[in-house]
Amino acid sequence: MGKINQNVLFSVSDRTGLLDLAKAFSDFGYGLIATGKTCQYLSENNLEAKDVSGVTGFPEILDGRVKTLHPHIHGGILARRDLAGHMDELKKLDINSIDVVVVNLYPFIDSVKDTDINLEDAIEQIDIGGVALMRAAAKNYQHVVVLSDPGNYEVVLDRLSQQPSGSSIVDVISLEERQKFAIEAFEMVSYYDSAISSYLSKNIYPVGDQYAVGLKKLTDLRYGENPHQSAIVGANIFSSGGVARSEQVHGLGMSYTNYLDADAAFTSISEFSDQGVAIIKHANPCGLALDSNQSEAYRKAHEGDPVSAYGGIVAFNTKVTEETVLAMKGHYYDVILAPDYSKEALEILKKRKKARILKVPPFSTTDQINLDIRNISGGYILQNVDTKQTSVDSWTVVTDKKPTKGQLKDLEFAWKCAKNVRSNAIVLASDSQMLGMGAGQPNRVTSLDLAIRKAGEDVVGSAMASDAMIPFPDTVELAATNRVGSIIQPGGSIRDSEVIEIANSFGLIMVFTGTRHFKH
Repeated sequence: MGKINQNVLFSVSDRTGLLDLAKAFSDFGYGLIATGKTCQYLSENNLEAKDVSGVTGFPEILDGRVKTLHPHIHGGILARRDLAGHMDELKKLDINSIDVVVVNLYPFIDSVKDTDINLEDAIEQIDIGGVALMRAAAKNYQHVVVLSDPGNYEVVLDRLSQQPSGSSIVDVISLEERQKFAIEAFEMVSYYDSAISSYLSKNIYPVGDQYAVGLKKLTDLRYGENPHQSAIVGANIFSSGGVARSEQVHGLGMSYTNYLDADAAFTSISEFSDQGVAIIKHANPCGLALDSNQSEAYRKAHEGDPVSAYGGIVAFNTKVTEETVLAMKGHYYDVILAPDYSKEALEILKKRKKARILKVPPFSTTDQINLDIRNISGGYILQNVDTKQTSVDSWTVVTDKKPTKGQLKDLEFAWKCAKNVRSNAIVLASDSQMLGMGAGQPNRVTSLDLAIRKAGEDVVGSAMASDAMIPFPDTVELAATNRVGSIIQPGGSIRDSEVIEIANSFGLIMVFTGTRHFKH
């Protein structure tokens, strides 16, 4: 086939499918233009391509930092074919049109995941010319095809095979398809730029007044919060662990709420370095316990609220054993998650046809942008992730009665549990076992009442944790009359003195942490 009056520009770092695409364009008579290494690669594979410098009349400079930033390139891409003035100007300046742009970017994200890379080398992986090419072609999608994803090459190859002699590329690639390619290109550019800004300001609250948060889609979900809603799961740019990066080894596909609850379970059990089990229902821990024996930890966690546990999420922070799985017999869970499973444990669990079984890799808050982002009508609200930990040494005992070491241990456990219960949160605990909790109530007294009812007789001598300050004595009175032994709370109310006084009158122990852990 003879040459047609259309040109394709190639500038890629990912060569997947490149040769097949370039050969197809060449066979159909398109002129091929390519940047340095891409041009060399095409030539080595017997494809005739003109180097960009041969088009611009200017060599690559500054160690390749400048290649395609030239009017002979961008003029050929950005000219509107429907405007006679534009086309006359191209002709006057001897600029050939560029009708297809095949471009992907320097692998900045992959490069900076290497912990040994220094800042200077990372900066050299920031693509400038490729981004400019992508934006220019996407802007002019009505006349130009931009291919930023090798996954779209097959579509173009199919259309080329149907292209009548002498026709234009836009005659066979529909406007809707070109627009879709353009959107994908802009999304890629946005993601790429957000990766750069995130890397340079990693773990720093956003600088300036305009934020970009990179998100990579991993997979579609079965449905959203309700079956009529669609949903996806995506991952933060630099994260390598956590629930988003989990491997599902068995069971039905995950839904939006499955992921929310799984993350609540993972977050709750991740508070503890000691071996433990957390059981979650509707984003709240209904059971949580620690024990050197995993099956015993599970038994105690389930015992905390066996009614709510049904159909919930169970999370482990250590490798699941066969003994533990046998202890779970007769207990139904939507999702089971752990860092790993023994061979025997996994074989038994896989007999649960519907249960979703996840392997969750370790996660560090340093692996992601340290932001908690929520949608509100018309916009978003952002905050730092609540990763603050307080030590026993920083707490203040404010009552006359002082806690023993054992009581301090109970208070510490209850406090960590309460951090991941929805406010107004009240937790009752003893011997590394959550006995009862109240969550999401409009007042703290109601939350305590719920926790007491769930704890039953075990409330006697238990440690009570409140995620926020106790503003009135009534909560303390209710705890005392039900023989709670100790209370931990942030303090900071204007009525602290009244609350302390009532605690002293009942012989209660009260500790202030100075830190609040609201979780709305």
